[in-house]
Amino acid sequence: MLILFDTLNVYYLPQYVPIIEQLKLRHHQVKLVCYSNKNDQQAFSEVINDLDVECIWVNNTQQAKLAYLSLKADWIFFGNKFEFLDEVHQHSKTAQLGHGVGPKPSYYHKSKTPMTVRFIEGDLRLTKIKEYYPKDKFIQVGFSKLDPMFNHTQPEGDLAELGLDPNKPTILYAPTFNPSSLECFPDNWPEDFREYNILIKPHSLTQVREKYKKQRQKLAKWSIFDNVYVAKEQDISLLPFMKNADILLSEASSTLFEFAALNKPVIVCNFFKLKWSYRGIFKYRFYNRFGKDNVLYSEIGLHVNNYTALIKAIPQQLAHPEQYAANREIYTNEHVGPTDGKASERIVQYLENAPSS
Repeated sequence: MLILFDTLNVYYLPQYVPIIEQLKLRHHQVKLVCYSNKNDQQAFSEVINDLDVECIWVNNTQQAKLAYLSLKADWIFFGNKFEFLDEVHQHSKTAQLGHGVGPKPSYYHKSKTPMTVRFIEGDLRLTKIKEYYPKDKFIQVGFSKLDPMFNHTQPEGDLAELGLDPNKPTILYAPTFNPSSLECFPDNWPEDFREYNILIKPHSLTQVREKYKKQRQKLAKWSIFDNVYVAKEQDISLLPFMKNADILLSEASSTLFEFAALNKPVIVCNFFKLKWSYRGIFKYRFYNRFGKDNVLYSEIGLHVNNYTALIKAIPQQLAHPEQYAANREIYTNEHVGPTDGKASERIVQYLENAPSS
């Protein structure tokens, strides 16, 4: 079979890679379709070359459509909606795969235009999306991105190579781009955690979009501390950071679900900066987009309302990782799904056994 992966954003790759590896093991042909209007082709050339698959670069979705009509693949994976499905479905079957398991309503509404199948992670997500789209095809498989963590094929990262001390406990801070707690952290906060390594993995959009330059200014200030490593734009995958970290800090990122699935403590930062269109009289927009579903992670771990509270919360949670363990297990079953490391195998088996029409 020929299987294509629509890579609208390069940060979809960690979700795709375990599936790609399974397909290669079974001798299927794999190609990426990447978008130069969304991603820096030169910056990510090494990352893509390491996958050892052909990458076709297009400028926009119109060019992507033409590529799909020409290639006539057996299957095309999408990490988001795609506006030309009627034409694509004349030649190919399509599979939708979310690149995160966060609480945003967009997770569900990407399925408004149905693909041949959508692969779903946890029990609660499957139930909810079936309520939205009762006539569509959904298959629960788990969360392919985490397969290397669960099947123990993810290599140990070398903290010393990052300039950090392997003997120190390690904090992973993974803020999203909006709403983000990043700008609410002090310029010198690594000084308050001198006894810890700090791995900082910002969202990929923080790294590249002009409107997030103030976030990048914060990252530059933190990067000078000798107990800090700030991920580069090319550090696409969060997995190496998760492997080494003992605790996670975030505010509204699906990383909270992913890290909790490893049965490690998470701290939810309830303090963040809203863009102007979510503030004041427009705050209802924020609650309409995030508020209703943010309750999904209300009990996933300890919540802190300001940076000062975080100073005491981190050592407390590290000393008592069992405090939210039962909650983490529930969240994992509901949102991440099976943790046997075989989500990618289930996906490939479905592709191989699906009816031809």
